[in-house]
Amino acid sequence: MPPAPAPLGGIHPPRSPASVPSVRLWFHPFDTGVPFTADAAARELARAGLSPVPLDGDGPEGAGIVRFREVSEGLCDWVREASRGGARRVLALAESRAALAGGAGWRLLEAGAADVLAEDRAGAALAGEVGARFARWAEVDRLVDSPLVQNHLVGRSPVWRSLLRQVVEVAAFTDAPVLVTGESGTGKELVARLLHSLDRRANKRELIILDCTTVVPELSGSEFFGHERGAYTGAVGPREGAFALADGGTLFLDEVGELRPALQAQLLRAVQERTYKRVGGNSWLNTSFRLVCATNRELPDEVARGAFRADLYYRIASVTCRVPPLRDRPEDVIPLFLHFVRQLAPGTEPELDDGVRELLLRRAYPGNVRDLKQLAARLVYRHVGPGPITLGDLPEDERPRGCEGGSWEDGSFEASIRRALAQGVGLKEIGRLASETAIRVVVADEAGNLQRAAQRLGVTDRALQLRKAQVRR
Repeated sequence: MPPAPAPLGGIHPPRSPASVPSVRLWFHPFDTGVPFTADAAARELARAGLSPVPLDGDGPEGAGIVRFREVSEGLCDWVREASRGGARRVLALAESRAALAGGAGWRLLEAGAADVLAEDRAGAALAGEVGARFARWAEVDRLVDSPLVQNHLVGRSPVWRSLLRQVVEVAAFTDAPVLVTGESGTGKELVARLLHSLDRRANKRELIILDCTTVVPELSGSEFFGHERGAYTGAVGPREGAFALADGGTLFLDEVGELRPALQAQLLRAVQERTYKRVGGNSWLNTSFRLVCATNRELPDEVARGAFRADLYYRIASVTCRVPPLRDRPEDVIPLFLHFVRQLAPGTEPELDDGVRELLLRRAYPGNVRDLKQLAARLVYRHVGPGPITLGDLPEDERPRGCEGGSWEDGSFEASIRRALAQGVGLKEIGRLASETAIRVVVADEAGNLQRAAQRLGVTDRALQLRKAQVRR
């Protein structure tokens, strides 16, 4: 009989409210009619060490709590603005559970709220819940902003930051199996490596990578489980397989969707019970590892048509992290390109000609981030001198045909305007949002350098500073 299976693990025990560190937050009673100084919820939060402060005239900055009486369009718009579409942590606190009836809480989550709670328990208990959430979120965001993450998984777009938050949280606070999905070239292996790097197990061992597309069916047992000497012709000595090598560490099965059904059956028992036998061996062996799998296939569809075992799918997909394609994160194209240039030409601070920048933003990337990295390499190899990368550095097959450089006013821009008009947004508001978005994008692209940002926007440094101040208000 095989030995008892090792536990698969799960969520690490949360810290008690007493151990929650002090977190400074803003607190805003949206429609309650109660001033901040008289709000009982604010006082309870202060006693729990959360240091809530009222909003000042510049509006919300950072994480905070909005307390409300009912969910309205005005509240959703306010949460959307305060959270910057989910980039900042905003907890929505209802005066009563009745305020969340009829799925109202989902509207707040869609607007960007990090969570929605109702005041239906004792004040101290509620404050403990709120404190535990903000402590977790603060730790997750600290890790997301750390050099370990930012120097390897580059991007500032909301969809990318949302993925990083999910990856960081599951890596640092659980030991659950993770399935990483996404198109080829999106960076699934980098996500797997980050999951391993942030894993907080004591005495953690190595990351073992097994590409399932290279597993030969006749030798699959040896690849996964190892073999004893003489197990088959050519087995001149014992060999450890991936399950043994990953003991105490992380096993990453890349392109797990390519496994044939027979191999899936072999894999299931070992993944489920963490026990296995070497080929030609009689002893059951234990192993303990974190399992991370990746695939560019839609495994639920594969399960539905019988190409992938349902029991194996549910075993490996306790948490699913979907890596977005590059077309869904256009804000990250320029930062990624500059990151690759720095890698390829260490010690340089790359600059881009406006025409090159425009082409990078318009170009399609069927190979996703891998495609962009290859393009960066081609431009770096051609570029000469200390100046910016220019149009002449572009290989001929990357240049637009004829004299047409394309227009930034493409179909997606027009579609955004149509959606705004359909929702009743006026010309003044459309212009304001367009200006604010342009300022935010350029300042982010130039890493906060207002002089270069002003040059690209065609305004003076002083004018840009004034516009930024107006945006904050």
